[in-house]
Amino acid sequence: MPRPDNQARDRTGDRSAGRSPAGPAARGPGPGKSKVDKRGVSASRVKGSGAKPGRLPGASRETVATAAERRRALRLMAALEGHYPEAACELEYRTPHELLVATILSAQATDVSVNKATPALFARFPTPSSYASSSVAEIEPYIRTIGLFRSKARAIHESMSRVSSVFGGKVPETMEELLTLRGVARKTANVVLGNAFGRNEGFVVDTHIDRLSKRFGLARPGAGVGEVERRLMALFPRESWCQLSHRFIWHGRRACRARGCDCSHPVCAVFGPCGTDGRAGSSCEGCAGGKPRSTLDGTGVFKGPNRRNKVALGVRIV
Repeated sequence: MPRPDNQARDRTGDRSAGRSPAGPAARGPGPGKSKVDKRGVSASRVKGSGAKPGRLPGASRETVATAAERRRALRLMAALEGHYPEAACELEYRTPHELLVATILSAQATDVSVNKATPALFARFPTPSSYASSSVAEIEPYIRTIGLFRSKARAIHESMSRVSSVFGGKVPETMEELLTLRGVARKTANVVLGNAFGRNEGFVVDTHIDRLSKRFGLARPGAGVGEVERRLMALFPRESWCQLSHRFIWHGRRACRARGCDCSHPVCAVFGPCGTDGRAGSSCEGCAGGKPRSTLDGTGVFKGPNRRNKVALGVRIV
C-alpha cells in the first residue's frame, strides 16, 4: 500500500518512526545517562514527555467528532460495507512475520508488485532467524523489482534480526514494540496488529485512505496523516477500524481513484464532494473538469480493476 506524499514518517528505514505523529519531543535522561531496558530498548526512545509510546497525542479541536459527524460516518461505513463485503488485505502472507515483511515492501509500491516478489523471498527466508543469519546483499535480488529495494532490504534485515534476537523470533503484538523495528511506523504497525493479531490499536492511513478521508469530508484538506488517523478513530467504532480500512482502500482503488474517479458510484454519489451528502461548495479534484468519469457499463455492474470483486449498483444508501 503506497504511502501518501505527506506521510514522511512511514518512509522505509526511518529510525525515528517510533515517535507519535505531531507528539512532543522525547526527553532523554541526559548525555551518558540513557537507560536501556531488558529488551535493549533505549528509554529515551520509548519514554516521552507526553503520550505513551506509540500512542497518538490527545484530542484537539480538529479531531473531536460531533454526534452529527458520527452519524454521517456510520452511514458511510454501512454504504462501504454494502458494496465491499469481502474486502480484505490484498498482500499475500501466511504468518505475522511474512505480513510485516510484505508491508515494509509495500511502501511506495503496489500490492501486486509485492505479491509477485514475495513467494520466492518467503521460500528462501522462511523464518525471522533466516533473515538474521543472511546479509542485506542476499535479500536484495529477491526484491529487486520493487522500488527502493536496497533500503527495504536493509529494513527487512534489521527488523527481522531484532525480531529474532529481542523478541524470540515472534513478531511483537504491541504498538510500542513494533515501532522499535526499522522500517515500521504507525501505518505498518496498524496493518500488522489488525490483520495478523486482530487488534485495533489505530486506523491505517495509506494514500487511498488519506485521499478519501478528505474527499468525503472526514478530515480537513490540509490534515497530516496523524490528524487523519485521529479523526477516523474518533468517527468510527474501534471494532471496525481494521475491516473498514480495507473497504476504504478497495473503494479508492476501484472507484474513487486519484485521477479519473467515478463520481457516479453510489458511495461517491452520496458522500463524495459531488454527492448529495457531500461537502457544500466543494468539488472533486479527481473529475475531469468537474465531470464524473464513469466506469459503469450498461448492466449496472461496477467495473473495477479486479473483475472478481464486482459491486452491484442500486443499493439504497440511507
